[in-house]
Amino acid sequence: MRRPIVIGNWKMNGDSAFTGDHLRSLADKWAGVHNAEVAVCPPYPYLSLASDILEQTNIAWGAQDISVEKNGAYTGEVSASMLADCGCKFAIVGHSERREYHAESSELVAKKFKVAVESGIVPVLCVGESLEDREADKTFDVVGRQLLKVVEHCGLDVVAKGIIAYEPIWAIGTGKSATPQIAQDVHSYIREVLGPEGDQIKILYGGSVKPDSAEALFKQKDIDGALVGGASLKVDDFVDICKAAE
Repeated sequence: MRRPIVIGNWKMNGDSAFTGDHLRSLADKWAGVHNAEVAVCPPYPYLSLASDILEQTNIAWGAQDISVEKNGAYTGEVSASMLADCGCKFAIVGHSERREYHAESSELVAKKFKVAVESGIVPVLCVGESLEDREADKTFDVVGRQLLKVVEHCGLDVVAKGIIAYEPIWAIGTGKSATPQIAQDVHSYIREVLGPEGDQIKILYGGSVKPDSAEALFKQKDIDGALVGGASLKVDDFVDICKAAE
C-alpha cells in the first residue's frame, strides 16, 4: 500500500510571523496519529524556522527547488547539503513555474532529481501540460517526454525513490481543476510509463486542489495525494485536504 501524502507548496508567500503562526496552528490541528503523511515547503528563508517548529511534530518540511551544484560561486543557489542541514525531507523539482519563468529544461530537472536522491532528499517531480497541449490532445506526449527524460538520466531504480506530481499547467492558480477522471487517466498513464516500478511510486495531483474537490480526487485508485498551492496558505483548508487523503 502506498501511504497517501499531501505537500503544501507555499511558493513566494509569507513572512516570519505568518510562517510561525501558520506552522504552529497546523501542527496543533494535525497532532495525533494519521494515515496520511503531511509536509510543507515554505520559502528558503523560513526553512530553519520550519525546522524549529516542526521538529517534534508529525509534519515534514521541504524546499521548493534544489541546485545541481554542491557548492561554489553560484550566487543565489541553495545546495542539497544546505537543505539537508535544515532538515528538509523533500525538494520540489521541475515545477512548471520554474520551467517557464526560469527556463529550466527537462535535462536540468533530471539532474536536480538525481542530486536530491543522492543527498537523501526525496524529490517531488512535477510534470504537466499547458492548455494548448491539452486542446491539441498532446497531454500524454508532453507528460511522457518530461518523465522519460528523468528516467533516462537517473534510471528507474532512482526514480522509484522519488514522488511524481501531475500538475496540469492550465489548472495551476486558475481556480480550474482537472476532473477526477482526467487526473486518473494521466496518473494511470504515468504508472504505465514507469513499468513495474510505477506500482510503488506515489503520484500526486496538483492544480487548484481545494477541500471540496480533494475527496473525489483521492478516491481515484492511482492518485496518492496532492501537491497543494494556494489552499496550503489557509490552515483550515489545508487540514481539510489532508483529512480527505486519510
